[in-house]
Amino acid sequence: MTAPLLEVRDLLVHYRAAGLFRSRPAVRAVDGVSFAIAAGETLALVGESGSGKSSVARAILRLGPATGGSVRFEGTELLGLPEAPLRQLRKRMQIVFQDPSSALNPRMRIGDAIAEGLEIHRIFPARDIPSRVAVLMEEVGLDPDWAHKRPHELSGGQRQRVGIARALAVEPALLICDEPVSSLDVSVQAQVLQLLVDLQRRRGLAYLFIAHDLGVVRQVAQRLAVMYLGRIVESGPTEAVLSDPRHPYTRALLASAPDPDSTVATPGVVLGGDPADPAAPPPGCHFHPRCPHPGRDARCRTEAPEVVTIDTRSVACHHTPAAG
Repeated sequence: MTAPLLEVRDLLVHYRAAGLFRSRPAVRAVDGVSFAIAAGETLALVGESGSGKSSVARAILRLGPATGGSVRFEGTELLGLPEAPLRQLRKRMQIVFQDPSSALNPRMRIGDAIAEGLEIHRIFPARDIPSRVAVLMEEVGLDPDWAHKRPHELSGGQRQRVGIARALAVEPALLICDEPVSSLDVSVQAQVLQLLVDLQRRRGLAYLFIAHDLGVVRQVAQRLAVMYLGRIVESGPTEAVLSDPRHPYTRALLASAPDPDSTVATPGVVLGGDPADPAAPPPGCHFHPRCPHPGRDARCRTEAPEVVTIDTRSVACHHTPAAG
């Protein structure tokens, strides 16, 4: 069996308060997350704001702290890896940020922004970098003659294409896409999503695709993992999860963003209130204070559900078919 490109096991990201608030409990942004991504595959990580999705991404890339667990990329453990070998591996895993405006230096020409990674990692001789930048711009649908432009001269979709070209410049195997289309108009979203699909087919890229829009996820991801308050509560093949959601939170997410093409009937699924404070999560199942499931009981309030896997589906709930 081929080893996964990226393997995350029991990842913990806990943030300690600073200054006058040091007595406050740690914020459990990520609380035991596990998943794997094969080469050429897309795994979507979905959930409400504050569920811990971006903290997972930052911990994988070592852009933020990890409190515990394991992150292995191409067989190498990243947590605790010294800076020199980590820098070499970073060529193989890149990120596309949510807001292309803040991700680009407003004073830098876009050709220079795309070339920056090539210059840092010395992948091509200096004389070849301009031609390489032109090829990258064409690949993401930008006119190479725009290399002299600055970010404010481009539209939001064009700026995001620059961000994608920057990430591709160093020939990565994995792209982490952190809400890459959420700030774009709907028509532009479709174009950027299609670009990502085409790039994956041509280059064999793997994606960790972070999103809150289940309609977007259906277009790009082969597998789906649903996060709530730092934990994955359901995962499996995307179509299987979206057509037959087994966790009450997944069903509520689908009900809150109905899909006209969906065959799932979700009447009466109401998700009230806000997620709990990750510094003081509720005991038992973290979701139980908001859970609309009619079978919710004392066990939900006191006992954290185990993740149960049947066939290709995994779910963490005391009252689902998968959990018996």
